[in-house]
Amino acid sequence: MDQERHEQATHDPTHQARESVEPAPEHRSDVPSQPPVNADGGQGQGGYGKGDDKQWSQQDYHHPAAAWGAAKSVGEVLIREREPIRGTIAMLQMNQPPKGFDCPGCAWPDDEHGLKLDLCENGVKHVTWEMTHKRTLRDFFAAHTVSELESWTDFALEDQGRLTEPMSYDPESDTYVPISWAEAFALVGDTLRSLDSPDQASFYTSGRLSNEATFLYQLWAREYGTNNLPDCSNMCHEASGRALKQSLGTGKGTADLDDWGKADALFVMGVNAASNAPRMLTSLAEAHKRGAQIVHVNPMVEAASRSTIVPHDFLDMGLNRKTQTSSLDLQVRPGGDLALMRGMAKALLERSAVDATVIDEQFLAEHTSGFDDYRRLVEETPWEDLETQAGLSRHAITKAASVYWQADRSVISWCLGVTQHEHGVSTVREIVNLLLMRGNIGRDGTGPSPVRGHSNVQGNRTCGIDHRPTEEFLAPMDAATGITSPREHGLDTVQTIRAMNNGDIKVFVSLGGNFVRAAPDTRYTEAGMRKTDLTVQVSTKLNRSHLVHGRRALILPCLGRTEKDVQKGSEQGVSVEDAMSMVHISHGRKKPASPHLRSEIAILAGMARATLPESSTPWESYVEDYDRIRDVMSRALVGFEDFNRRVRQEPVGFRIAQPARERVFKTPTGAAEFSLVDLPDVVPGPGELILQTMRSHDQWNTTIYSDSDRYRGVKNLRTLVFMNEVDMRERGLEQGQLVDITATSKDGTVRSLENYRVIAYDLPAGSAAGYMPEMNVLVGWADYSIQSDQPLMKNLRVRVEAHEEADRAHENAPGRPPGSGVSSGLRS
Repeated sequence: MDQERHEQATHDPTHQARESVEPAPEHRSDVPSQPPVNADGGQGQGGYGKGDDKQWSQQDYHHPAAAWGAAKSVGEVLIREREPIRGTIAMLQMNQPPKGFDCPGCAWPDDEHGLKLDLCENGVKHVTWEMTHKRTLRDFFAAHTVSELESWTDFALEDQGRLTEPMSYDPESDTYVPISWAEAFALVGDTLRSLDSPDQASFYTSGRLSNEATFLYQLWAREYGTNNLPDCSNMCHEASGRALKQSLGTGKGTADLDDWGKADALFVMGVNAASNAPRMLTSLAEAHKRGAQIVHVNPMVEAASRSTIVPHDFLDMGLNRKTQTSSLDLQVRPGGDLALMRGMAKALLERSAVDATVIDEQFLAEHTSGFDDYRRLVEETPWEDLETQAGLSRHAITKAASVYWQADRSVISWCLGVTQHEHGVSTVREIVNLLLMRGNIGRDGTGPSPVRGHSNVQGNRTCGIDHRPTEEFLAPMDAATGITSPREHGLDTVQTIRAMNNGDIKVFVSLGGNFVRAAPDTRYTEAGMRKTDLTVQVSTKLNRSHLVHGRRALILPCLGRTEKDVQKGSEQGVSVEDAMSMVHISHGRKKPASPHLRSEIAILAGMARATLPESSTPWESYVEDYDRIRDVMSRALVGFEDFNRRVRQEPVGFRIAQPARERVFKTPTGAAEFSLVDLPDVVPGPGELILQTMRSHDQWNTTIYSDSDRYRGVKNLRTLVFMNEVDMRERGLEQGQLVDITATSKDGTVRSLENYRVIAYDLPAGSAAGYMPEMNVLVGWADYSIQSDQPLMKNLRVRVEAHEEADRAHENAPGRPPGSGVSSGLRS
């Protein structure tokens, strides 16, 4: 795999990525998805990215993560976006509370010790993408119909620049036309009031929303009368929250950044840190330098699990001196993390026969429930089963266990590689089981640590975005605001998509994000969106969800995190909560992209007042001074007492109290509870592969900056599938060959991607990987976990075949009309 792999791309009609699906009858729609094409209509290999048909190549990446590659990339981004001066100034203001702004990218905590360059390559990309000089003006919308724009790539849409004024869809001209803010708010309010039930509306949230805006958003929805509050957590870390709540009585991790700095061992599971949480590299490098052990658990050996040069470490950069970031790499089978954790527990129990100190018997007796039953379950689980399901040898599992029992203090972290599986909740609970066995809860340098992917996604849940709110949350919130919230559970993301298709959701409001690209079952999601009466998108840039809309549609442009928010002559700040429960203030410093932009809070308040004209909630007063919102939040939210003062504390605000951190477990038994589940079968069937969807390095969520993936050695190619070389040989596939990928959903429907290039990569036999959102089309609406309702983005059972062979095999598949082939005219 060392030699460069490349092939000159062509304009041949086969050189494209197509999605075909044979939906169940009740899902059928005459509305086709659009093929990924260039802005000029040409077909390319970039999927939803640029798609410029440059020569593609792939070769192994041997350089340390971050280092000069990141520095070079940052420079190129600043020049490309024409922001060399303002962009550099922004870099010095990013993640510098209380006067700077919080990075709108990942949720990794800000450095608590005053690090002046607490930033990363992807954070700079995210900020400069928002700070672009480009503008999407009314003339642009007048010149391009929605039908035409649907043929553009997602990159081309966002590359038009910042939205500048409210727009409303005009069906006669098939274009978006300007609308005043007052008219837009009235349209929202009139439509919502005309519904037969508040439950016919759904209010979606992406992680970009501030705590204050989040609180107002859920207040509006609940005063209106619904708990239909789906959010991006439903697709990412829902399993983490549910598991931690069941085990520890809290939906969050207990470890903070100081604990990462004190741990003797760090376990990093299902995380591509160099791309998804790059500032974690600083913690990993520091851990290695102080002698801590670092174990990476991931089917793919990613750049962050080898070495790094942290760019703000100027001496290391100057000397090109790398730091190791791993003591052990375990290439677990996709979904095999639970078996690995149980195997480590089994090794600990066996070790305890000769070394009683590896089990913290006192902690178990004083603070846990169910250990004896768990011990029996582990002891009765054969090593052979654990090895098969983990995809690892007993020796490898025991080696990881020895790292764990030799460490006095351990932190275990995880991300979507753990949660986006059928048994994600059970896996996170198994992680907690292992932590409990050594008393690694409630001590410095210990604890569970979920790696949240998007800035303030955790704050969204804390401040009320929850379709299953508890009475513990609702009662004080109602008392503080004077409303009476509905108690019935609402719809999450998957349920909202289903309800839209069934005609049960008439209005869909989205605060940030790109729902049709982030959600599973792209075609089914698009069909549902088109069946609604009104879609409302609060956004900074044009994206696919603006083009796949309801009968009426609004685009409401908002301020970005980097921009000054001035209300009644006074600059306002908003707060965010990071992945480790730290809450701090964020102040935008840049002049807004347009004088017509409004803050998220102002937009929410305007829609709320139009919807609830008789409401006693002081929406207008909240917009004038965000301190007034925080005053209410301090009474409504546990842990936010004295909010306005504490959020401005230097250097980084305050940490929300975590009872489990103090070994106070708010569970039915009052103790930390061991979970007891059967070992799941995650081994693919004959001819199958387990496919995981993921982001490339040059991508943030659904925003794609380029068609390359530096850390995986890929250039100018997104329509690919990574496979083990053994699996390729078994299927007679060669490097770069065009293949078709077919997935069968739980409901029996079949979805296919055609003309993808197969790329050999170091990942376990029986597994495969490729990029989202292109591969979201393979995830059927029914493909979600019964434990968490999360889409199974990391657990798709697929077949990969050479393109021509797949065509013939599918044409003759049982239950399909002769000659029907794979193409049904539905493409994405």
